Amino acid sequence: MRWWYSATLTTKIVYSMLLGLAVGLFVNFSFGVDGIVQEGNNVIADFFVYGVFEAIGKMFVSALKMLVVPLVVFSLICGVIGIGDVRVLGRVGSKSVIFYLLTTAIAIATAILLASLLNIGAGFEQGSVAMKEVAAKSAPSLVDVLINIVPTNPIQAMANGSMLPIIFYTVLVGIALLMLGDKGKPLQDGAMLMNDLMMNLVKIVMSFAPYGVFFLIAKTFAGNGPAMFIPLLGYVAALLGSLAFHCFITLMVLLKLFTGLSPLTFLKKIRSAQTFAFSTASSNATIPVTLDAVTNRVGVHPSVGSFTVPFGATINMDGTAIMQGVATVFIANVYGVDLGLSGYLTVILMSVLASIGTAGVPGVGMIMLTMVLTQVGLPVEAVGMLLGVDRLMDMCRTAVNITGDAVVSAIVAKGEDKIDMAIFDDPEAGVIRNDTK
Repeated sequence: MRWWYSATLTTKIVYSMLLGLAVGLFVNFSFGVDGIVQEGNNVIADFFVYGVFEAIGKMFVSALKMLVVPLVVFSLICGVIGIGDVRVLGRVGSKSVIFYLLTTAIAIATAILLASLLNIGAGFEQGSVAMKEVAAKSAPSLVDVLINIVPTNPIQAMANGSMLPIIFYTVLVGIALLMLGDKGKPLQDGAMLMNDLMMNLVKIVMSFAPYGVFFLIAKTFAGNGPAMFIPLLGYVAALLGSLAFHCFITLMVLLKLFTGLSPLTFLKKIRSAQTFAFSTASSNATIPVTLDAVTNRVGVHPSVGSFTVPFGATINMDGTAIMQGVATVFIANVYGVDLGLSGYLTVILMSVLASIGTAGVPGVGMIMLTMVLTQVGLPVEAVGMLLGVDRLMDMCRTAVNITGDAVVSAIVAKGEDKIDMAIFDDPEAGVIRNDTK
């Protein structure tokens, strides 16, 4: 096992994913009924799938979420102090908003175009897939989104993990700390020390990542085997194709165009974050890993990355927007509804707005989809057709979400001359290894 101890963290995670996939499918084929392992059907399956796999996997995700709020708070305070100029901070913020909204709009427009060209959902038999009940959610108004950015109680916002209010409050604290001048130096030093402490905590939790990822992947594929995808093959293929196109073509073209960085090198640098996002299906839970990859592997200065990464995890949902576009076309074709150009423009605008006001947690895409369907007059209960395959699709689109976060972080950093090319060009920069037995 010497190779395991000397392997990089990313390599360990990849092997753990593959092993989790194999174990999960074995359990599914052994104990599944109609391709699904349901809780209560078998004592052995319950013990492993809904006992060991689920418990350890959720414990790992909880450990990641445990780090998010204090990491964002202290890294963001240090980022504001590092920028040192409110005008520069304003530029970073405005550029981030523009690029995040732009990539989300491009993502959903691409998805709608591809799904329409493939004409997915036409001739689909609704009885071939079990329908599940879904409660519709109302879309947040622009006024509500803006009001909710300002926290009435910052402690409550931190307890709830509400990222936009946390970011708003923390930036204000950082600016106020700068205004104190020399008197605020002890507090600045304390914030930097706490940031170093949080990064060490990240390293501790990350050391358990391969094991957490194994149980997360095993649980997903054990509970839901490949049989569920057959009736929805057109939807799944269009969604995966749109996600791949946006991740490897659209975002990489934007990266090359605005930064000149090598897309291949960039993808290698953020591979660990993409893997974590895939296994956890949560942009927020992946913030510590994304921030580490963006700053220590890509070379984005922490003063920029500490703002753009948590901000992107909150408002940038390229993968989720793509799902909404593909799902809307699929459902419209199933029910024989012609939305027309105005309907699809409404879908694009609604998805962009909903992404700003919705948290980056597992399953949030379906909540956002009900908002979109309600707005364009499609039946919300149609979402029930897609729930069976949504867990795996959620994992894929979360990986695309954080790729967009990393790309925009690099674009903004390059525009502010805050990217260290020596780190970016060094293939070993920021690589986590464990050489001890």
